[in-house]
Amino acid sequence: MIKSNFIDELLDGAEIVWKRLGEVTTIKTGQSVSKQLISTNPGRYPVINSGREPLGFINKWNTDNDPIGITTRGAGVGSITWAEGKYFRGNLNYSVTINSNQKINVRYLYHLLFEMQADIKALCTFVGIPALNAGNLKELEIPIPCPENPEKSLKIQTEIVRILDDFTELTAELTAELTAELTARQKQYAYYRDQLLTFEEGEVEWKTLGEIGAVRMCKRILKEQTSDTGDIPFYKIGTFGKEPNAFISRKLFDDYRSKYNYPKIGEILISASGTIGRAVIFDGQDAYFQDSNIVWIENNEAQVLNKYLFYFYKIAKWYIAEGGTIKRLYNDNLKKTKIPVPFTDDPAKSLVEQARIVSILDKFDTLTTSITEGLPREIELRQKQYEYYRNMLFSFPKEEV
Repeated sequence: MIKSNFIDELLDGAEIVWKRLGEVTTIKTGQSVSKQLISTNPGRYPVINSGREPLGFINKWNTDNDPIGITTRGAGVGSITWAEGKYFRGNLNYSVTINSNQKINVRYLYHLLFEMQADIKALCTFVGIPALNAGNLKELEIPIPCPENPEKSLKIQTEIVRILDDFTELTAELTAELTAELTARQKQYAYYRDQLLTFEEGEVEWKTLGEIGAVRMCKRILKEQTSDTGDIPFYKIGTFGKEPNAFISRKLFDDYRSKYNYPKIGEILISASGTIGRAVIFDGQDAYFQDSNIVWIENNEAQVLNKYLFYFYKIAKWYIAEGGTIKRLYNDNLKKTKIPVPFTDDPAKSLVEQARIVSILDKFDTLTTSITEGLPREIELRQKQYEYYRNMLFSFPKEEV
């Protein structure tokens, strides 16, 4: 654990001098590269361009022992890259090379630029193709501890690097372990889900969804009735289960909800196109859904629990006419799709058994997918812990101009 006054103790009174990045490093653009160049010249040298991962591998290199780069254009503009040894630097990647007369630890600069990611992003332009001008980047001010005493400066930098490299390695190891655990749990979850929802002949009665309830959908919303902002989110097939990008008025929502079909809390919305059969539990929050593309089975839960339906939809074999291929779920496909219902001769016992199955699957679902519980949350917390300590280590004072 790093003490809150650690950086003060490490500096031990040393002055922090803020210098322009262009004063202590040389910033240059890499060479032009294309996918055709890579495909016609395959090799072992990674091509570092507009992303943190190599664009490909080529048989020549233009950079050696100059690991720091910054993406110049595109969606990842301003991202920091690190590539050791020989590689090919593309034209969408700036080299940030420490000048020979400067006593700066290269890993110190790398971690520092990562910490200053927001400052670098602020230098970028986002009109048209996002871009980072080298002239603007050179003006970025970075903190150097006591540069007038190179030996002490490097000692301070090296200690900061040691701590952050250790944290980086530990975070990577823990993330890899947690990711492997998450993958294993997801496979385990899929296995038990399939087992719990698979029955031998005679153990269940196969009912069609049409026997469970009617297929329902919302009233059609016309494009001119939507806007980019508004009171009520309108989910289309492309935003189903995600963030909405269209809205309708409160007045229209209240009118349509009162006059036409609208899901009840807990009913399971299904995507009828796009990713066929994707299911979302309706939470009751005011929202409207695209007709025909997002539908639901009207279910009073007298025979089948909504949550049981939800898990069944994940493995459902949707009804398709013989010789046909499924491009969307029409009402007929839905109504003729069969679902296994246990103990149909004893409705109370059937619902208890369904609830038991749901309870087991809920636990697996929470463990594998919940962002507030389970393993994904652990992975997120490890990354935040690393960022917290990195921020603490680079919290150098800066005189106000």
